[in-house]
Amino acid sequence: MGEQRLFPSHRVTLVGILNLTPDSFSDGGRFVSPAGALDRAAAVAAGLALVADGAHVLDVGGESTRPGAAPVGEAEEIARTGAVVEALAKASDVPISIDTRKARVAEAALDAGARAVNDVSGLRHDPGLAAVAARRGATLILGHLRGEPATMQDAPRFDDVVAEVIRELGESVARARAAGVPDERLVVDPGIGFGKTLAQNLALLAGLGRIGSALGLPVLVGSSRKSFLGRLTGDAVSERGAATQAADAIAVFQGAAGLRVHDVAASARTAAVAQALRRARAGEGAA
Repeated sequence: MGEQRLFPSHRVTLVGILNLTPDSFSDGGRFVSPAGALDRAAAVAAGLALVADGAHVLDVGGESTRPGAAPVGEAEEIARTGAVVEALAKASDVPISIDTRKARVAEAALDAGARAVNDVSGLRHDPGLAAVAARRGATLILGHLRGEPATMQDAPRFDDVVAEVIRELGESVARARAAGVPDERLVVDPGIGFGKTLAQNLALLAGLGRIGSALGLPVLVGSSRKSFLGRLTGDAVSERGAATQAADAIAVFQGAAGLRVHDVAASARTAAVAQALRRARAGEGAA
């Protein structure tokens, strides 16, 4: 198996979040006027600021997948993301990922210069997305999600959340491989906060090493500012930075290959310390 291109083994890949939505849980509406117009220049500037802070990948999204979020049509999602992806691809060499569950949206973003697709549904929403990634040579991030964002938190139930996430991510990986996506362009994400209770999210973070070992692929973790952290600390969304860094340190120590984050600069420091500790545990030193 070849080396993963966007998530190489020598580093923890920092994926900077750039949401172009009016309703994402943390930064929804940041670039959208009260009338609903997207300020593309401000969005591009924010993306470049994430790069300056140390982001290795930019993840651009045009549809909120927070709990309870309503779906967005393909045309609207493309209108939100296409021009921003194109401008960022021209302004920076940092790879861009399109955060979408839809093959047509992925294709448009890849046309605009994106190099990866982040599908939080793990190909369950639109199985045709795998063929797009394979044909275009894109990295494919496969997330774990049961159902739809609008209803995923209604009554999440697992008998063994780690084992079941491993099994269901394995099914997503098999679909991607069958479509022609090679392992060196596959990444898995256990879907922290996507249809899981507080206890289930904690179990996934605590058992992260099992997921990476079982699937044999890089693991991306996205805990940044999510509600389960607020339930533990009582902090509002804007005040969950310290809790995010604590969760991300544990994730890296457990073997995470990447972190999807809002605050790239802080996460770079967290990753450096946690990766050094991981290497020390393995007897590799801190180089």
